[in-house]
Amino acid sequence: MSSSRYEPSWDVDLAPLLSCKLCLGEFPLEQMTTISQCQCIFCSLCLKQYVELLIKEGLETAISCPDSTCPKQGHLLENEIEFMVANEVMQHYKRLQFEREVLLDPCRTWCPSSSCQAVCQLNESEVQLPQPVQCPQCSLRFCSTCRADCPTGHACQESLPITTFLPVENGSNLKSEEDEAPIKRCPKCKVYIERDEGCAQMMCKNCKHAFCWYCLESLDDDFLLIHYDKGPCQNKLGHSRASVIWHRTQVVGIFAGFGLLLLVASPFLLLATPFVLCCKCKCRRGDDDPLPT
Repeated sequence: MSSSRYEPSWDVDLAPLLSCKLCLGEFPLEQMTTISQCQCIFCSLCLKQYVELLIKEGLETAISCPDSTCPKQGHLLENEIEFMVANEVMQHYKRLQFEREVLLDPCRTWCPSSSCQAVCQLNESEVQLPQPVQCPQCSLRFCSTCRADCPTGHACQESLPITTFLPVENGSNLKSEEDEAPIKRCPKCKVYIERDEGCAQMMCKNCKHAFCWYCLESLDDDFLLIHYDKGPCQNKLGHSRASVIWHRTQVVGIFAGFGLLLLVASPFLLLATPFVLCCKCKCRRGDDDPLPT
């Protein structure tokens, strides 16, 4: 009679753990969520908390990838957001989206009545001028500019000239009345911006786009403000030459400091890399060793 001896096998197939860039923890694949637009991956709990925070605070309507260095600058799709947040949070998010659409639409405005808050349509041909608007829900008649009750023959006293800039054939032809207009629209998100004082370098609070107040040219990559050294906006920044030179010195100093720090640290990083890899290999080998019998 032959008997076979049972020998247990310790070869367990462990799934690799993935690292979350938000909490720096390691989790199995089933606890991770991948953003479809950019393929960045985070743990589901961190991504859920990130999305809920932005929605509850009303910070963003287009929720971007949490990774600030994301090469594709991806955004979460609406179905991805709906999958990870509660129903009431999703309803709040859709409300924020609708409010932003009305805000960016020059042909729509909100009814000023606190008990109504309906969306009213403006006359497209006179959108830059004060005009009487009648709410389709509560029948309130109000002025599109000052938001006050608008009886027949009402003349709005608070209207300000709103200049909508259109591209011209020669960008250097700037009209003086356009330069002095107190309200203009952000060239990126089209939100109205009022400038009462300060320099000509503007930043939109809505989309964080930096631009020149006079010609609306983008200044996002112009850290040294070279734009105001030549062309039609020359010397129109609104600061003295000394302050501009001091600003440029600070910017150059910051970049030079980062470069010097990287130059000094790079030899130490190169020396430390083999030791880190060696320690990682030893840890993995230790995990793969069979348990003692």
